[in-house]
Amino acid sequence: QVQLVESGGGLVQAGGSLRLSCAASINILSINVMGWYRQAPGKQRELVADITSGGTTNYAESMKGRFTISRDNAKNTVYLQMNSLKPEDTAVYYCNARYELGYRIDYYWGQGTQVTVSS
Repeated sequence: QVQLVESGGGLVQAGGSLRLSCAASINILSINVMGWYRQAPGKQRELVADITSGGTTNYAESMKGRFTISRDNAKNTVYLQMNSLKPEDTAVYYCNARYELGYRIDYYWGQGTQVTVSS
């Protein structure tokens, strides 16, 4: 079982920045992929960015150049630095962990943190 706790959301004006944190209950080096997703009202949940245990990153096209995902293995925490925020970035942001153990793959989700960008 992996528990994920997000923090760092809030209200920010367009053009501003926020940094989200996701603290895991286990050593994140044992988690194959950790990622950030978001879900806006009335829309499907979508990938924002993810990062492998080896440090390889992947971004949704619309987030490239504005968002940066990183990890601090010593703190078992993954971050999402969000710059140049736009009103359309308003959503609940969720942390996700893909945990592989043998042939078994489990996905875990945090409770979400609200990000609101005002125009």
